[in-house]
Amino acid sequence: MASYRHLARTCVMQTIFSTEFKEEDPRKVLDEIMNEFAPKLTDKDFAYETLKGVFDNRKKIVKIIEEHAPQWPIDKIARIDRAILEIGVYEIVFSKDVPPVVAINEAVEIAKQFGDESSHKFVNGVLSNVMKKHGKIQKT
Repeated sequence: MASYRHLARTCVMQTIFSTEFKEEDPRKVLDEIMNEFAPKLTDKDFAYETLKGVFDNRKKIVKIIEEHAPQWPIDKIARIDRAILEIGVYEIVFSKDVPPVVAINEAVEIAKQFGDESSHKFVNGVLSNVMKKHGKIQKT
């Protein structure tokens, strides 16, 4: 069974994707998605914090994606892949409690589930490069 954080990330990705098509309050969309697809998700704070973090840092996140995927203009990246990348970049660069390797692994798994047959490779490549440049040093 998927962890609550994996499920929360999936709901956040669906929210980001959905708001690409019509302008709605992202938190309201997230609530609707969680109620429909994750009704047993009781700890929703992680989802809310991740969504807020992505939207608060979106301009910086997009610049980082553009820097690490220079062959792909941002508007040419599949919207689902872009939503996954936005969460991954947020977690690698801005989140204080998600190890970069976990962020990449989660993004790859979500890309395998929701993207096309090459999405997970693209997401892995971009986020691995982001981690090399922007990743936090992990203390052991």
